[in-house]
Amino acid sequence: MTNFSAITRQRVEQRANNRCEYCLSPQDLVMGRLQIDHVRPIVKGGANEEDNLCLACELCNQHKWTKIDGVDPLTGQVEPLFNPRQQKWAEHFTWSPDGLYIVGLTAWGRVTVIALKLNNDLAVTVRRYWVQAGWHPPRLS
Repeated sequence: MTNFSAITRQRVEQRANNRCEYCLSPQDLVMGRLQIDHVRPIVKGGANEEDNLCLACELCNQHKWTKIDGVDPLTGQVEPLFNPRQQKWAEHFTWSPDGLYIVGLTAWGRVTVIALKLNNDLAVTVRRYWVQAGWHPPRLS
């Protein structure tokens, strides 16, 4: 695990609006500190530079691990994962009408939903409570 300076962490958190850049879970609603993730993992040629860092919840970070791509269920083609440094979330994902599920709109979005298990049982259960409380889905800026 890489230790980042307080300044780097603060800049990554601010840029991410203090929420996971994959599932959009906000820091104040998740149990545990959001983690700094390498968009392109070090073992796959990534660097510790800020343009390769994003904020991720523990669930997303654990599922992503060293993945950089996956198979699109619609085309069967290998496609890269969503890159929060280069792409906008709303162009690749949307929320299901009930706010419980992240829906991939593009090949990159679909691959990321599957690879990071963005709709795993725990995430959907927690989102259900967040929806009931009026905290979810988040507004996109």
